[in-house]
Amino acid sequence: MSSTTGANVLTQGTGYGVVLGIGFVFAIIMMGLSTLQNRYTTYKISTSEEFNTASRSVKPGLIASGIVSAWTWAATLLQSSTVTYEYGLCAGYYYAAGATIQIFVMAVLAVRVKQIAPYCHTFLEIIHARYGNTAHFMFATFGLVVNLIVSSMLLLGGSAVVNAFTGMNIYAANFLIPLGVCIYVILGGLRATFLCDYSHTLILMILIFYFFFWTYTRADLIGGFEGMYNLLQQASIERPVAGNQDGSYLTLKSNYGLTFMIIQITGGFGTVMLDQGYWQRAIASEAKTAVRAYLMGGIAWFAVPLTFSSIMGLAAVALANSPSFPYPGGLTAAEINAGLAAPAGVVTLLGSGGAAAMLILLFMAVTSAASSEMIATSSILTFDLYQIHFKPDASPESLIRVSHIMVAVWALVMSSVASLWIGIGVSLNWLFLFSGTLFTGAVGPVIFSVVWRQQTKEAAISGALGGVVVGIIAWLTVAKTYYGELTIATTGLMYPNLAGNLGACCSGAIISAVVTLIKPDNEFDWSATKRINPRAREMDRKQATLPDSASGSGSDSPVEKEKQEGATADVASAIDDITIDIPAEEYAELQKSLKVATWASLTLTFIVLFLIPIPMFLSHYVFSLNFFRGWIIICVMWLFVAAGITSVLPLWESRAAIKDIFLGMIRDMFGGAARKSAIATSNTDA
Repeated sequence: MSSTTGANVLTQGTGYGVVLGIGFVFAIIMMGLSTLQNRYTTYKISTSEEFNTASRSVKPGLIASGIVSAWTWAATLLQSSTVTYEYGLCAGYYYAAGATIQIFVMAVLAVRVKQIAPYCHTFLEIIHARYGNTAHFMFATFGLVVNLIVSSMLLLGGSAVVNAFTGMNIYAANFLIPLGVCIYVILGGLRATFLCDYSHTLILMILIFYFFFWTYTRADLIGGFEGMYNLLQQASIERPVAGNQDGSYLTLKSNYGLTFMIIQITGGFGTVMLDQGYWQRAIASEAKTAVRAYLMGGIAWFAVPLTFSSIMGLAAVALANSPSFPYPGGLTAAEINAGLAAPAGVVTLLGSGGAAAMLILLFMAVTSAASSEMIATSSILTFDLYQIHFKPDASPESLIRVSHIMVAVWALVMSSVASLWIGIGVSLNWLFLFSGTLFTGAVGPVIFSVVWRQQTKEAAISGALGGVVVGIIAWLTVAKTYYGELTIATTGLMYPNLAGNLGACCSGAIISAVVTLIKPDNEFDWSATKRINPRAREMDRKQATLPDSASGSGSDSPVEKEKQEGATADVASAIDDITIDIPAEEYAELQKSLKVATWASLTLTFIVLFLIPIPMFLSHYVFSLNFFRGWIIICVMWLFVAAGITSVLPLWESRAAIKDIFLGMIRDMFGGAARKSAIATSNTDA
């Protein structure tokens, strides 16, 4: 949607109002929540452990909500609808399936982190403990590249929609969108991002439900399930989809759709396994509930792109020839690459009101994921670069100060890089398809670093670098062979990116495995990773020995403070005496969780990747009206389940904390008044 077209939908003032207004509203809310947290709970954001790991105490419902929020990029909503516009109903399913299995795998890795490095801050600290400085620096580079591409993609999609709807300057949007996010992340740390994730996900669910019920029950242009079905059948005749059964938009037999899913799987492994944000949620979760959190998060997230693409992606297809459609004759290739299928569908169905709702929806998606990227990157820059390589004896105060600075630095960097992509003509679609080629070679070595004791440093390094080389060669070779030239257009097409992503992901794992098997490390025993961050381990032990009154909410008495300060002062002298073995009972529980995570992940992966789509692909089935109606109803029922997990469960789990904070506020308000009355009475008697 061009700026001109977008300016007719909403004003520039609306764009600036959403970008600045909502961002600062959340910053103010975070100030209030941080004040309540510091006042009425034992979790103080002035400590680096709380700022970067949320004291490893977050419950599974909030973790699941955070996973949904962090994995719901602007691209989740825009790209799922874009591929649905291109390849039909199947593409929304393939998008969701291709990006869900990584969350299931993270359920396994979350347990492993609790077993082998229970007090680490980042997955890169495990790399450093195992392989030393060279490997650590190289994998830190991979991690930062992933965070940079993901962060800039968030802004690339978000600013394009803001510009399209309001005419707001796209470069201004790139720099203003992260501003409010940066402020509330600095104010509240990782726990603040979880709380904002929850509120963002709640708004996300409400708006998707609104779009669904309006589209399928109220929109005259659609005419309900039957009307949508008939419009899609008509579109299949007028604009048949190459590679689909009978050119239909209503089938899972789609050659390009299946190809896209493979790209999504391989690229998604890179953007999850190498993104500190997902490891950070594993680190922040309670050990006994980490598996449940990731499995619930994956199940809940699946419903978001599946349902949204079945609404706005299909609406854009169905209404492309409508006089109300903002692009006569349908979207051009440039508009498709910019991710404007969903915005076009929204404007056609709901006009300026729908555009405003879509703008808020995209802003929520961008800012919630951006907050995760900021705190994740801050952790890498603080603990993996500053502390390990520049100042190993850094004090907790200096670590929290550096963490704050790095959040602000990253906000500026991600804005600048997003503007660079726009300036050189790189679209959201191109970057989405290509990015995996650049970094998925490191996925296999990173996973092996956590689960395979015998992997060597040489295997990890050679696998990661070899994967990048193979991926880029395959990408460029296929583009040149198939299309005769190397341009932005040809290198952004499906088959070159399939070759690049598959080549990088598979070769990285294979090279690492082969090198390890040739000369395995048979002496490593995980003791080095269990020693990571001994200060936090000893602090936990000291806190556990304090009386209950010293750890209760709102405990501010001088006696309690003295006990806590004494515990802190004893930490340094006790670190050398730490035993690194996990208690037998706790280890047995983690082993049980590991088995549950492994079998659950394998089962769910088999269902979403094979049991559902493959029989329908091989049968060449084209949906009937009743099957289409049932498919859409299942999608929205799944969304209700997702809303229960991400919006209702966190409140239920936090009911005790909410009660404590509420009672603490009551005590402060009425207790303070009572004390003032007593003092006044005493003075009068005197």
